[in-house]
Amino acid sequence: MKLWVDDERPAPEGWLWAKNSHEAVGVLSYEWPAGRVTDLSLDHDLGGEDTTRSVVTWMVMHGIWPERIYVHTANPVGREWLEGMINKYGPGVSK
Repeated sequence: MKLWVDDERPAPEGWLWAKNSHEAVGVLSYEWPAGRVTDLSLDHDLGGEDTTRSVVTWMVMHGIWPERIYVHTANPVGREWLEGMINKYGPGVSK
């Protein structure tokens, strides 16, 4: 399964769309340990105070990482944080 996390941009065809961090963590935790989430693409800002930082922090704390992780945010500071954490603790950011 491919999981797209973004509050505004619709998911590409074939991707499940989570519009906030709570939905994203719910999908990741429900699908584990089967590992059916193989691809994850993250926006940073999800409206209001919500960001995907909490999703990445959850993955770090639980050691749960999809095979491929992409960052599609337009926020340069958010991108730097997400990519830094994914590269340090996870499988690295896919290009």
